[in-house]
Amino acid sequence: MNGTVKRSIFGLLFLAVMLGGLLLGEVAFVNLFLFISGWMLREFYRMNLGESQPLLKNVGLAVGIAWFLLGFAYFRGDISLTFFVSGGLLALLLLLALAVLQKKHEDFPKFAFILAGLLYISLPLALSPALVFRGGDYSGLLMLSFFIIIWSSDVGAYCLGMLLGQKIWPAKMCPKISPKKSWAGFLGGLLFACLAGAILNWTGLLALPMVHCLGLAAVMHVLGVFGDLFESLWKRAAGVKDSGNIIPGHGGLLDRFDSALFAIPAACVYLAILGL
Repeated sequence: MNGTVKRSIFGLLFLAVMLGGLLLGEVAFVNLFLFISGWMLREFYRMNLGESQPLLKNVGLAVGIAWFLLGFAYFRGDISLTFFVSGGLLALLLLLALAVLQKKHEDFPKFAFILAGLLYISLPLALSPALVFRGGDYSGLLMLSFFIIIWSSDVGAYCLGMLLGQKIWPAKMCPKISPKKSWAGFLGGLLFACLAGAILNWTGLLALPMVHCLGLAAVMHVLGVFGDLFESLWKRAAGVKDSGNIIPGHGGLLDRFDSALFAIPAACVYLAILGL
């Protein structure tokens, strides 16, 4: 199968799964994002730890899953803030205690990767249910709007990067981290992200004043670029091209959500600071 065709087919399937997970209700959401959370953490551990630390990797995965379930239950209104925080801390303390109780400690410095994965991947995803339970009832529209902005940013960066970033304006952003990422692509992504924010405002999907739709889109684009570059740093350090191969033609789930891990928390901070 032609590479472009394969990438397009599996890209559409990925889009369909995301739309279903966000729009078909809270059961679809929790199952989809529980899988995404666990699989991304699994990719991160495999990329950085290989076959070492098998027990701690599995316990780290269990902690990440527990954090997401606790976050879902808290923002759904099923448990108190005290239970949410204390349950999450207890799970983390059990992981730390297990690291101490292991018989062999030669690879203990690698334990830092276990904690890094929880901070980098599991924590943002554990807080993500806050976006779908605003006001008490489930709605995936706000998170869908965020993903539309992120995807539009990616499309704009690719299109203008290919159009202008090859010969007309070849200046690179961070050539030592991501040689293909150009300033032309950065501006293209910003343009498309702001256009997506404006369209979401016009259609009523993003119920914010236009100025904040544009401001939110700009913030998400900039932080999304840093999220992409941050994952590239991990991959360079690990000596891998992709975090995985679960999506043919696209790589792993971490490759698909690297921008979102920075952009969506940044969007939440933007909304919180401005009382939106």
